[in-house]
Amino acid sequence: MTEPTAPDDLELAALVSSRICHDVINPVAAIANGLEMLGEELDQATRDAAMDLIRKSVAQASAKLQFARLAFGSAGAEIDLREAEKVTRNFVGGSGKHQVNWQGPSVTLPKDRVKLLLNLVALGVAALPRGGTVNVEIGGHPPSVSFVVKAAGDAARLADQVRSVLSGANGETLDTRSIQPYYAKRIAAASGMTVTAEACEGEVEFKAA
Repeated sequence: MTEPTAPDDLELAALVSSRICHDVINPVAAIANGLEMLGEELDQATRDAAMDLIRKSVAQASAKLQFARLAFGSAGAEIDLREAEKVTRNFVGGSGKHQVNWQGPSVTLPKDRVKLLLNLVALGVAALPRGGTVNVEIGGHPPSVSFVVKAAGDAARLADQVRSVLSGANGETLDTRSIQPYYAKRIAAASGMTVTAEACEGEVEFKAA
């Protein structure tokens, strides 16, 4: 097995940007559909349904963008875990299929470690295509912490591509689907941490220490 070819800075930026656009395109499209319905229908029930769609889609798009700002962006030297928990709850709960349990101290951590945690959360959500619970556990003594993200649900699944990229044994070309685990691995290395992933029936577990 061979490791993936490391993208240069421009390729990495392009892949991350594509990933973010992929995540927000659905709620933005739903907003457009809602506005189109308002422009065509005069029935009050239809207008109410359109407004409800727009409100939900705006909230979902906002949650995804705020999450991406912390997970991929530059937000100062440190990030408050209370802010990270808030954006995580909005992001995870936005689809209506997932919920989150968060256990950890209310402290600030170096930004790369928080970015790693949020990327593991995103991987946890992706591992639950039919919904479920994402359990976040932050252990250790700040700033030396460890993370455990457990995705539990009936259809929990660890994709082969995610497993192989995290282990460094992936010969496939990186794309918008594999950039999340690749970025998580890169952020972990920058933080002096290692990421592992395991799966059993009904649960996928990501660890970083």
